[in-house]
Amino acid sequence: MKPTSPIRMEHPPSINVPALRRKVAWRVLPLVFLLYIVAYLDRANVGFAKLRMASDLHFSDAVFGLGIGIFFIGYLLLEIPGALLVERWSARKWFARILISWGFISAATAFVETPMQFNVARFFLGVAEAGFFPGIIVYFTHWFTAQDRTRALSGLVIAIPFSLALGAPVSGLLLDVDWLGLAGWKWLFILEGLPAVILGFVTLRYMTDRPRHAKWLSPAERDYLEGALRAEAEAKEGANKITFPQLLRMRNVWLLALGIFATNTGGYALTFWLPSMVKSLSGGTDRATLLYSGLFYGCGLVGVFVSGQSADRTGDRKWHCVFGQAATAFFLAGSAIGGQSFGLVMTWLCLTGFVTYFWPSPFWALPTLTLTASAAAVAIGFINMCANLAGWLGNYLMGWLRSNGYGEGACLIFLSGCYLLGAILVSLVKVQRTRPAQT
Repeated sequence: MKPTSPIRMEHPPSINVPALRRKVAWRVLPLVFLLYIVAYLDRANVGFAKLRMASDLHFSDAVFGLGIGIFFIGYLLLEIPGALLVERWSARKWFARILISWGFISAATAFVETPMQFNVARFFLGVAEAGFFPGIIVYFTHWFTAQDRTRALSGLVIAIPFSLALGAPVSGLLLDVDWLGLAGWKWLFILEGLPAVILGFVTLRYMTDRPRHAKWLSPAERDYLEGALRAEAEAKEGANKITFPQLLRMRNVWLLALGIFATNTGGYALTFWLPSMVKSLSGGTDRATLLYSGLFYGCGLVGVFVSGQSADRTGDRKWHCVFGQAATAFFLAGSAIGGQSFGLVMTWLCLTGFVTYFWPSPFWALPTLTLTASAAAVAIGFINMCANLAGWLGNYLMGWLRSNGYGEGACLIFLSGCYLLGAILVSLVKVQRTRPAQT
């Protein structure tokens, strides 16, 4: 293979690089943050709606476990194509399509009446949203160098606990409304789904695909940023150009894929079933249950921020990820100890909330740090396919456990074991430590 000539990037006197990095971050991240808030809330609000929806429709936990999990089967279908479309076509157009279609389907979930209708709605919601998360990760490679990427990913990942911390109490209020003869859980789906449609049109107008398309950058800033990103990509291509079959023979790819499969088997189940478990453990009202759930996710907000700052400052991604996974396993196991007051259990769960969102942003930096640009796009899609297959398995197993008489303690131990296995697998990944980001 012919070696790639290094590209020398000179800093034009007119370019203030730290200021440019901040300018890009403030333009790119707020919209992505808002989009992912809506995305995750529309994906997970079924766990909030379940508190009333289950009794109204006479759905068992097994029915809910299957329906929640079917979302991830639909999601799998466009994972790799979605990441490649962002790399080779247009993030702006692809994300707009995703937002508009999933918003309508999420709102339509309000009108399901049978388990089959519920399964169909969840399946097509997954199809509609497929490719969004891996596409965002690839989109970040068009704007942020490797040193900045973990911090940028934190801006995305922090939207998960933020959306749920905000969505839990809001959903609690919506459950109590009775407008136009529709139950509160129906309004929950409608009012939390329509913002995605609106944001789809906002994305078409506001999002910029690449620096060369950015009218909000000066010509010198566009040239510098494109050159820096191109130099980084070409350095990777020259050093590590591989085909997809070769990618599937890489040890690290499989460790990352299996590591997130194990972790997300517990993680997605925890997200969707937390309100039901908290209600069972506390014996409180639905509104109190969702306020307790919001507290859990509020702790997660702090964890995401601390993780992103620490990982960029130290240059370490792998061990930040492993710490978050292992600590989540420990705190979940602590919450499963019998005979504790609910206050003590909730303390364990708040600690869990902090660390359970500690690992995702450093984890998703790992593929882009070790692979070429094209290989990384495919690897991210493949790894995220495994992550979402875990979403189906974890929710199916939680529904089965609860329908077969297993208590909250047994369910929490199951979740703990998933996180521990994920930590062990990621700890075996071999990755070079990157230099700390310059601020």
